[in-house]
Amino acid sequence: MNQLSDRVKNLSTSATLAMAAKARELRTEGKDIIGLSLGEPDFNTPDFIKNAAIEAINQDYNSYTPVDGYLELKNAIATKFKRDNNLTYKPSQIAVSTGAKQALFNIASVMLNEGDEVILPCPYWVSYNDIVKLNEGVPVEVKTSIENDFKMTAEQLEAAITPKTKMIWYSSPCNPSGSVYSEGELRALADVLQKHPNIYVLSDEIYEHINFEGGHFSMAQFDDMYDRTITVNGVSKAFAMTGWRIGYIGAAEWIVKACTKVQGQVTSGANCIAQRAVITALEASPSKVKYMIDEFKERRQLILKLLNGIEGFKTNEPEGAFYVFPNVSFYFGKTIKGKTINNATDFSLFLLEEALVATVTGEAFGNPDCIRISYAASQNDIIEAIKRIKLALA
Repeated sequence: MNQLSDRVKNLSTSATLAMAAKARELRTEGKDIIGLSLGEPDFNTPDFIKNAAIEAINQDYNSYTPVDGYLELKNAIATKFKRDNNLTYKPSQIAVSTGAKQALFNIASVMLNEGDEVILPCPYWVSYNDIVKLNEGVPVEVKTSIENDFKMTAEQLEAAITPKTKMIWYSSPCNPSGSVYSEGELRALADVLQKHPNIYVLSDEIYEHINFEGGHFSMAQFDDMYDRTITVNGVSKAFAMTGWRIGYIGAAEWIVKACTKVQGQVTSGANCIAQRAVITALEASPSKVKYMIDEFKERRQLILKLLNGIEGFKTNEPEGAFYVFPNVSFYFGKTIKGKTINNATDFSLFLLEEALVATVTGEAFGNPDCIRISYAASQNDIIEAIKRIKLALA
């Protein structure tokens, strides 16, 4: 008899991880799968960061860490916030966690009560919805369109707010769309929020450095939003450190204290060696990882050019991150190679089975008309993958 909790039975499996697992399964069967599903840079962690980790091992860092992170790391994060975002956070306003995903979960668990609504501009990162639901919150999806570069407008925000609205969660640059909110666009949203002083904002800025069109702006830079904004970041994307699992937040002291309290009961402090390495990563100039950003920009141009050569792929030009989020609804209702495509999930599976290319259905991100394609892969892989897709659909 199935004794699992209703909570876990109602939980979705992460679509990105599920697609990666399916791709691995097919590879073990000998199939040559090109993976464009995971949000993982294909670069190695820079040597100067690896050397800092080796040094930490040699210095015998091997004990439990403070739950909210080493003070030296929190100081490095505070310096980074000031240097890169013009944000002033004291160490007591910063907490370090095992990846930004744990930071998101901590925030949901300390901010949400049963029935509290969280506004999610669609598309949103795949785990937002389930993290909110796991913490008894109610996700409220706000649909955006490719014509508006998948960005929520002030009017849409105003229309979505109810007496139960507690938070807004968004990412900029956005996973999965690559959209970047400008200072003006964020100001328009902030002006709406001035009428609703009890609503808090979670600003997920993990892709801040992978930004091709200009500066990154943080919601917390507005004086009238500083106390109500929780800034979430980490080192996975910009520094190619996905497996090192270090994320962090900057927020009001009472929120940070509560997140630390929860984390103390769940995982305690993050890995000691990874924390020491991240001090070195964050103290370095962002220019040290610019070679990765330049390469991503080249790949973006390449993949957009190739996708524009396939009938039925409607794309916009993302300004950041390393994803394209094409609308593929042109294919819905069509039968190709004996398979009927009803939605983005069918389309994504079709590409995996027929083109041997792994992508992710947009349904997982709150947009059933699109698929997410990651270009965090070599240019050769991108060229071959799009060639295969074109052939399978021809």
